[in-house]
Amino acid sequence: MKWNPIFVLLLLATPVMAQSRFDQWDKNGDGQLAKKELPVPLQKNFERVDQNQDGFISRAEDEAMRSKSGQGKGRGGASEGVKVIPDIDYAGTRNPRQALDLFLPKGHGKDSEALPLLVFIHGGGWAKGDKASGGRRINDYVSSGDYVGASIGYRLTDEAQWPAQIHDCKAAIRWLRANAAEYGIDPDRIAVWGTSAGGHLVAMLGVSGDVDELEGGVGAHVDVSSEVSCVVNFFGPSELLTMSDHPSRIDHDSPESPESKLVGGPLQENPDTAKNASPIHWVSSADEPSLIVHGTKDELVPYPQSVDFERALEEAGVPTILLTVEDGGHGAGFGPSVDEAVKAFLGRQLRGEEVELSDATVAAGE
Repeated sequence: MKWNPIFVLLLLATPVMAQSRFDQWDKNGDGQLAKKELPVPLQKNFERVDQNQDGFISRAEDEAMRSKSGQGKGRGGASEGVKVIPDIDYAGTRNPRQALDLFLPKGHGKDSEALPLLVFIHGGGWAKGDKASGGRRINDYVSSGDYVGASIGYRLTDEAQWPAQIHDCKAAIRWLRANAAEYGIDPDRIAVWGTSAGGHLVAMLGVSGDVDELEGGVGAHVDVSSEVSCVVNFFGPSELLTMSDHPSRIDHDSPESPESKLVGGPLQENPDTAKNASPIHWVSSADEPSLIVHGTKDELVPYPQSVDFERALEEAGVPTILLTVEDGGHGAGFGPSVDEAVKAFLGRQLRGEEVELSDATVAAGE
């Protein structure tokens, strides 16, 4: 499919938001770097930067190294124009996984004009990654003064299985809405953005605002709504039981797959839980507008997952845009057009900007 001409003109007229070095290298969007993800000349430094010797470079390790050389931003990837309030315990459990980081434009607070909120949820197969990856994704939006930002952590599968992950995300949204006035947030304008497993979780938030059984009882604000206004879903799984219907680098039906670990046992042997954890299972006309971005050569989450999900949403009457990255991988090949699509979508949904958007296909890197 081709770009809507009006959208193309808007893209050409709008400055591109730069990706951080870490995000450019983090091709699978899991919030950490394997040695093979680094440029070849830098792989010789891998062991020196990997301070805890776990075989990956975390954002904190990368940031620490760059800070030594004067390249780093502030905590969580924030620039000087952003105030970070880290490690807010949204669940009241003192569990570091059940915490969020809040990002405010400098000088913004409860006496300021309320701004829309952009919430990021990290990927990592529900088994790794952390909220530290969110800061760099949302920093430019917050530093512009147009948004407040947040990055959510949630319990991983070594600690809890489904539906703990969505219960945590909903508890975080409820905390943010309950405390919106304190931080100058408009509780009626909340967007969620996630990659891979995080894409799955934001998709679930978008389709389950009216699903009581997925609310859970985490946190002190159980009577507050967990509904969101719109969803930016980067290559998130949408139908777990069909993950192995298409070529993939992993066997999704294996007992050791991320999906099997999420549902607490071999995927095909736990069909009820797998359906419960599949966004496509919950689609209804009450769902929130979505922007879905997916590469055609994704080797971890097959591209048809997003095609099928968009079709289901559109058949239910939900405004949905699918941006296809031709020859793009699992977060690889996402160029300036993707950045601008996200910016335009959020501007339209949260700020009332008049932008024409439609399904489109762009080449990797464009």
